Amino acid sequence: MHMADALVAPAVAGTMYVLSASAAGVSVNQVKKEDDPKKIPVMGVMGAFVFATQMLNFTIPGTGSSGHLCGGMMLSAVLGPFGGFLTMIGVLLVQCLLFADGGLLALGCNIWNMAFYGCFVGALLIWKPIMKKGATKAKIALASILGCVLTLQLGAFSVTIETLLSGVTELPFSVFLATMQPIHLAIGFVEGLITAAVLIFVYEARPELLWGVGESETVVVKKEGKLSLKTTIIAIAAAAAICGGIVSLFASAFPDGLEWSMEQVAGTAELEADGGAYDTAAGIQETTSLLPDYAFKNSESAAGTSFSGIVGSLVVVGVMVGASYAFKFFKKKEGAANEA
Repeated sequence: MHMADALVAPAVAGTMYVLSASAAGVSVNQVKKEDDPKKIPVMGVMGAFVFATQMLNFTIPGTGSSGHLCGGMMLSAVLGPFGGFLTMIGVLLVQCLLFADGGLLALGCNIWNMAFYGCFVGALLIWKPIMKKGATKAKIALASILGCVLTLQLGAFSVTIETLLSGVTELPFSVFLATMQPIHLAIGFVEGLITAAVLIFVYEARPELLWGVGESETVVVKKEGKLSLKTTIIAIAAAAAICGGIVSLFASAFPDGLEWSMEQVAGTAELEADGGAYDTAAGIQETTSLLPDYAFKNSESAAGTSFSGIVGSLVVVGVMVGASYAFKFFKKKEGAANEA
């Protein structure tokens, strides 16, 4: 659901940058208050995992469309809404600058559409209430599916509102809305299943990593994890490497839900936009995108996809660890983050 710059007017893009930046500012302050150094490696490895799995487009049968994980719901279920939101920003920033996935002018929109709803609406209104009296596999599956479906519907709706306010006449609001919502309903359901599988693994491995579980004052739910924290992190990191380096080679070639919807309505997923703001944003991305479209420049080699998956995951880890120190998220000794 990464929007291209041509889908948003500069005024709309600027407004969404302000809204997303405001949410990011609140999140930075909240993560500082949490002061949990164990989140440093978890933010890094979960961000890498979401980056890698977003490369795995899955076909939506009978539509000619595909979908991919957004990840906000998954991240917030592990890191909480604030840590999850900041990690999603890290993922989207790397995708935008290094791989030219999503427009730079539209980055504020993409952060709002793909991160805000999953990390705040999904976590606070669905995940936390369901997990208040403790987690079970059934509860995790229910919260994951409901959360992903709802938040992806909200994200798809926001895309149509943003194009409407931007005056994109090629995408009439009612028709575009009627196309976007059903396809993202299907995508959200599949994302919910994937999210449930990952979170159930975390629940079995290190249940204390799940956010908002058993917070009722009258209920105390304890479950012994099967793996150490270090082993769990290594397992997720290995999964990210396999997904980004190998499984990404078999991703669906069909257009994603947004591109498919645009083709259905406008006959093309490539709209044009002229103006200084668009030219400036495109120029910056052309300079920073060393692996455009997750490939070597001027090459269709499969090695470019694998290389992009591995390098992108590592860059996300670096961005999140660097941000943790730059913003001084954690005051305690970072050595605690390595405890099992």
